[in-house]
Amino acid sequence: MILCRDVACNVSTITMSTKLLKHINLIGIGLYLLALIVISMVFQSHAMELEWMLWGIGEVLFFFVLTSIFYPRWKNEKSWRFCRKVFWIALAIRLLYVIFSYYYFSIRLGYPFEGIGDAVGYYNRSEMLSRHIRRGDFGFVVNYLKGYSMGFSDHGYLIWLVFLQTIFGSGVLVARVFKALMSAYLCIVVYKLGSRTFGERTGRLAAVMCVFMPILIQLTGMHVKEMEMIFVSILALERMDYLIRSKKYSLWNILFPVLLIGISFGFRTVIGMCLIFAFLVFIILSPSHLVNRKSKIVTLSATAVVFLVFLFTMVGSEMKYIYMLNFSGMDYMAQKYSAQGLGYSEMAKSKYLFPGAFVLPLSPMVDVSPDHNKMLHGSTFVKNFLAFFAMLSLIIAIRQRKWRDFSLIGAYELSYLAIIMFTFTSNSERFHEPAIPLILVMAAYAMTHLRRKDMTFFYIYCGLLFVALFAWNWLKLAARGMV
Repeated sequence: MILCRDVACNVSTITMSTKLLKHINLIGIGLYLLALIVISMVFQSHAMELEWMLWGIGEVLFFFVLTSIFYPRWKNEKSWRFCRKVFWIALAIRLLYVIFSYYYFSIRLGYPFEGIGDAVGYYNRSEMLSRHIRRGDFGFVVNYLKGYSMGFSDHGYLIWLVFLQTIFGSGVLVARVFKALMSAYLCIVVYKLGSRTFGERTGRLAAVMCVFMPILIQLTGMHVKEMEMIFVSILALERMDYLIRSKKYSLWNILFPVLLIGISFGFRTVIGMCLIFAFLVFIILSPSHLVNRKSKIVTLSATAVVFLVFLFTMVGSEMKYIYMLNFSGMDYMAQKYSAQGLGYSEMAKSKYLFPGAFVLPLSPMVDVSPDHNKMLHGSTFVKNFLAFFAMLSLIIAIRQRKWRDFSLIGAYELSYLAIIMFTFTSNSERFHEPAIPLILVMAAYAMTHLRRKDMTFFYIYCGLLFVALFAWNWLKLAARGMV
């Protein structure tokens, strides 16, 4: 570990050296293997199949080993060269996974989908609508979309798939190639957002972690909307940040974030709501050298107008529905588990789970979980591990008096996690995925601004995470009367 030599730095600050990064990543690998071995041995009759263990081990090693290798190699590159390497390596990895996953699912399940019911439904509906468009039957398409029961927040992805299948023909690979392109460019977006907010070191580490984050790669091989949703929301935040920090108030720079917010409502209502809220907080808390009082009044007024426009459209009713869910005291997960006859359903209430918003859901390591979740359990562990640094970043931002700079990212992340935790999705991996890129940015900020005493809390967290993983998987079995 190398001490910071700048006299402006606190002497207890630790530079994110290659040695320190490898140390943290080795602990991550060791903690995962220890948890997997102990849980598999204690619950031997309910251990995961070898196939899922190998998936998890591969995911964990892929992230921690490659991050340790490539960050030291790339951290001193010129900015344009760094971006080029990040994008092309990320794209190559994702395209390879798109091809691999296509054949993996085809061989294992008999069709090139990941086993989530929504995926097949999206494909079948988009294929049917694209056929009608090619025949010129636009009236049917319009009427179908009007009567589509899932609501406006599920129209965006369907329309996107219909567009792709109308232009490029049927098949799943075209959509997934576009997902790979989005996921690769997301790494550049994360770099820009992280660098502008917290500095170059943070931006580069966040980008490298984004390149090798397993779930952001695996989403490119899944026919669900999470990859597009993540890309649109993080790009919207980055463009908002650019608009304010650059002070280049051109028509395009203003309208583009608005357009992205509108698109985000077509994927998930909560995303659009949180983007507007985060921008309002960012404007209010921005220092005067970024936004003076007059500009704040103008910008807040314009944002309020945009919000009202959305409110009095079909989006408004869905926003009101989310608001009612959020404050009605509804605990969907507890009710669901109780209806299924599972024990300990009371513990699934939001008030108990909310403190773990950054961490949840914990990695499933026993055989009672669905195959899809077991396949991603290593990716889930990586997020569980990085959650410590994301939470620590909140403290560091206050400690360094950078909470104003942190306001855009923090307001979006905290509001999104709060809403999903207090509605009906607190224990769903899919609903937590849009928070992952910002968890990487926050974690990178903490990791590049560590103090020595922070490492003590890190070791304590690792111990607590091991206990939590064991307890979580025990509860999965105990709730079904298997232990």
